[in-house]
Amino acid sequence: MTTTYAALLRGINVGGAKKVPMADLRKILGELGHGDVKTYLNSGNAVFSSASRDQDALAADLEAAIEKHFGFRVACMVRSGPYLRSVLEACPFPADELEGKQLHATFFAGPPVTADRFASIDRASFLPEEFRLGDQVLYLYAPEGLGKSQLGAALSRPGLLKGIDATSRNWNTVRALVRMTQAAGA
Repeated sequence: MTTTYAALLRGINVGGAKKVPMADLRKILGELGHGDVKTYLNSGNAVFSSASRDQDALAADLEAAIEKHFGFRVACMVRSGPYLRSVLEACPFPADELEGKQLHATFFAGPPVTADRFASIDRASFLPEEFRLGDQVLYLYAPEGLGKSQLGAALSRPGLLKGIDATSRNWNTVRALVRMTQAAGA
């Protein structure tokens, strides 16, 4: 019995740094023994099937294989199709009424992220931008998009997420990964 997963790679193919061609990523995942490998966009999204149930081990194996192949570390998060679907369904914002660029999901690796980590953020000073926490995910509503988001910049300060790997995806990508994991699991 296999499970369909999405691998979310952090910070690749942005601004000329950490180049990971999607063909190479597909090859690496295949060499790790995973099946049904597909990539989405050029920003580090892959869908694959595996008999493993250990998402952290899958992520660690992928990180090690990427480092061996390219010579640099890339933080990877592996999430199951059902988990991604739950992120979509639990969205606290009216996702169907928003453009994909207005809503983002930041996925966290490691220990559970709690609200006290973000206590220093004066939420009222960033309105109408807002964020809410979910299950190992932060939902960010940024009406002008992430590139102009002051709240997004505040949330990504190194000290705030110290010790936690995180990677963000816009809502269009979240929806696409849910579709891809459902199609692969069908």
